[in-house]
Amino acid sequence: MKTIEKMPKAIKKRIRYILADIDDTLTLNGRLPAVVFDAMERVQVAGIRMIPITGRPAGWCDHIARMWPVDGIVGENGAFYFYYDDLQRKMSRRYFRSEEQRSADRDKLADLKLEILKKIPGCRVSADQPYREADLAIDYCEDVAPLPMADIDRIVALFEIAGASAKISSIHVNGWFGNYDKLTMTRMLLAEVFEDDLEAVKEDVIFIGDSPNDVPMFQFFPQAVGVANILQFKKKIKHKPAWVTQQEGGYGFAEMVDEILAT
Repeated sequence: MKTIEKMPKAIKKRIRYILADIDDTLTLNGRLPAVVFDAMERVQVAGIRMIPITGRPAGWCDHIARMWPVDGIVGENGAFYFYYDDLQRKMSRRYFRSEEQRSADRDKLADLKLEILKKIPGCRVSADQPYREADLAIDYCEDVAPLPMADIDRIVALFEIAGASAKISSIHVNGWFGNYDKLTMTRMLLAEVFEDDLEAVKEDVIFIGDSPNDVPMFQFFPQAVGVANILQFKKKIKHKPAWVTQQEGGYGFAEMVDEILAT
């Protein structure tokens, strides 16, 4: 990974989309620094589309799509995208799986939740679980004492034994049923809302993230960026981003935006 200031100007000038994870990428220590909101606004003023790509729940994503300076959002690790049309004051919600499928999935996840909590002492269901529509989030360090990596890996294994997908974020292990991820739904969002083929425009896109659940995005986008705190996961990330910031979390995001807009 090279530091972001070494990114060639020719690459910075062609950026049309910035896709960003939220937790520990836009936030730092659980808070959204003011410089991040300012940076997102400057991105939009520059004519670049700003789209968070997150594991956070549908309830949060509805708020973000309406009230943040963003051009859409992918949530629950690819379960859906929300797009709010400011002119028509209309929210579009696009899910990967049908309501019937999501209802059946929630029943299976409820049983799996009990098994995980029983077998992995110290973990907890995420505080934002009531606002989720498609996945189960197990908290391993947000509102609980940090669990050792061995226990985090055991949580992943329990999801996978049950036939679910599972990804480790910087705070949760998220599990879901369905053949999708952040990249799948990002592809659908760009095609259906902005009429862009992600394969054709990927050189014009920056994705910035911080943890193992961002690996599909790091692998796909040639100009992917990691905020500095990604280094704590370097042994867990098979496909690393091309660039890394010097600062952590939201300050690293603002650092990257400054570099891009300086051109």
